[in-house]
Amino acid sequence: MDFTLSKEQELLRDGLAKFVSTRYDLEKSRVAAKTGAGWQPDIWRAFADELGILGATLPEDAGGLGGGPVEVMVIAEALGYALVVEPYVDTVVVAGGLLQRAGSAPAVLEQIVEGRAVVALAVTEPTSGDHLVDVSTTARRDGDGWVLDGTKILAVSAPIATHLLITARTSGAQADTDGISLFLTEFDASAPPPGVEVHGYRTVDDRRAADLIFDGLRLPTSALLGEEGRAWQSLARARDEGAAAVAAEAVGCMRKVLSDTVEYCKQRHQFGQSIGSFQVLQHRMVDMYMEVEQAVAATYLAVLNLGSEPEVRARAVSAAKATVGRAARFIGQNAVQLHGGMGMTEELAIGHYFKRLTALQYEFGSTDHHVRRYAQLTQHAFRRSDP
Repeated sequence: MDFTLSKEQELLRDGLAKFVSTRYDLEKSRVAAKTGAGWQPDIWRAFADELGILGATLPEDAGGLGGGPVEVMVIAEALGYALVVEPYVDTVVVAGGLLQRAGSAPAVLEQIVEGRAVVALAVTEPTSGDHLVDVSTTARRDGDGWVLDGTKILAVSAPIATHLLITARTSGAQADTDGISLFLTEFDASAPPPGVEVHGYRTVDDRRAADLIFDGLRLPTSALLGEEGRAWQSLARARDEGAAAVAAEAVGCMRKVLSDTVEYCKQRHQFGQSIGSFQVLQHRMVDMYMEVEQAVAATYLAVLNLGSEPEVRARAVSAAKATVGRAARFIGQNAVQLHGGMGMTEELAIGHYFKRLTALQYEFGSTDHHVRRYAQLTQHAFRRSDP
């Protein structure tokens, strides 16, 4: 595999790194997350107008640049390094991919590219856990439209969204892959449409999310994306694309955490010398470095296989998500330990990164879920290859 970035990808990485290092203040971001709107709309528009990263991977006919998975990896890692809370992965990577494959709502894709749209995913249900195929929310035809009933939980970015993507069952049993449909609707959490109840909250890693109750939500016929009951394949791919993107984001977070930990151990003195000179702590930091490098390699594997056959793609993504989940846990916990009690304070960045690394272990499938899926897919591949 060739892991070398092209000149254009290097320019993208360097330009974004310079922007977030000079324009994205962590303290200001946390204030916005805790006491403000939950994000910085001006930063989101700058991502579109000054950097063009919101359209870097979206199609040219929507105003984008037509980039691919490697560009997503470069962007997500840089955003993770700066601990950016703005919803890049959900809106651009996952929702953008779903909209492209559906061939619908080109205007929304254009709004994403221009920084005028934030799309939240309403796909997780109280009983679904890691299994997004478990859809009990229903959509039934009524006249010239649809009526949706059901409950969605942990719709990340819903409180700040301009649009919702909702999975609902139009036919089939609760856990069937056939019969799942995808709907797009405009949304404003401060003034939800009739038939929607919104319960918003702040997550442990300073994102905004909401639980949504649909009780007779009416949508027009045009709200259906793609073919009725045939959304699962696109959803499965979108979930793998999201998992690969947050793996890259986690790599950025871990690089920053390791760098800050090494620097702290150089500055912190005990018994008349820096604690970084103690061999046992040096060994600990080497272990952290090795975990980062394994996470990087696994993320590359996932990114370079996103265009492969579904089983190959899924196996590579699960390997990456499991590896990154283990690394995030190890690095986050050891960074806090090496910082001592200060590691969990609001004043140090390390505590905020630790919370994000904890949350990343569960996004787009938990570490345990991906370990199980990898084992099942590998076993299946062996059975098929056995003469």
